[in-house]
Amino acid sequence: MSADSATVLGIDIGGTKMAAALVAADGTILTEDRILTPPGDADQVFGALAELVERVVGATTPIAVGIGSAGPLDLTHGLVSPVNITGWRNFPLVDRVRALVGDVPVELGVDGHCFALGESWTGAGRAVDTLLGIVVSTGVGAGIVVDGKPMLGQSGNAAHLGHMVVDLDGEACACGSYGCVETYASGPRMVARAKRRGWRPGEQVDAAVLSADAAAGDEIALAIFDDGAQALAAGIVATAVTVDLTTVVIGGGVAKAGPVLFDPVSRWVKRLAQLPFVTDLTVEPAQLANAGLLGAARLAWATT
Repeated sequence: MSADSATVLGIDIGGTKMAAALVAADGTILTEDRILTPPGDADQVFGALAELVERVVGATTPIAVGIGSAGPLDLTHGLVSPVNITGWRNFPLVDRVRALVGDVPVELGVDGHCFALGESWTGAGRAVDTLLGIVVSTGVGAGIVVDGKPMLGQSGNAAHLGHMVVDLDGEACACGSYGCVETYASGPRMVARAKRRGWRPGEQVDAAVLSADAAAGDEIALAIFDDGAQALAAGIVATAVTVDLTTVVIGGGVAKAGPVLFDPVSRWVKRLAQLPFVTDLTVEPAQLANAGLLGAARLAWATT
């Protein structure tokens, strides 16, 4: 295979969906597919991922694989324990994927890191040196990119902003703590909190319906989004004053709410960011629909 025709396989795994794509060296996606993340035990979840990968790869042999997975992760041993995929606890994802695609380099990263890396590579962060990327969906993931490389930390799990505690008297979180950003800002938790306040009783609804109601002026929906925005802003500002950055990009399913989310986030960020070096902190929407995939592919290309 010539250098021009070489491709890598990018895989993006979250609590709601799993996606895979073949990606060229310039970030062009050649083949892409996605499925809903199924319930079930470890092998049932991986079986669905294996079918997805086989469809995407076909007769192609990728030269490397990059995987972005919800965390926490054990990068040393290639294990994943996603908070929102209960079937995987210390699941040997790297070994299982390598057995599926062949003996090629397989690089694992936190899905939030991959999202930030994708936006840094070809999206909203390509003009800045330091970027905080946040995915607001089933959970809240995040990643920091500095000079084109993800900030990993000693275990590879840095920037777990969704599990930053912002309310000492807050609700229990799936991670085992309480008052985390995710308990206020993730789609399912916002819907659950709205339901408890009397929003759309007896209906099967999701965050998209909640955001539509907020856009239409529903008081409960607006209050829930404001609470979520305040929690996100607290996490953003705490990260910014720690790392010294000024650019934040938010994507994920909940971010599709648009101004319903971004307006209160920007308002709360302005209120909370008072130190001089973060007063210019900006928050903007992601430009890419598949930043996590592209970031995973970027990890793979870095191994070649």
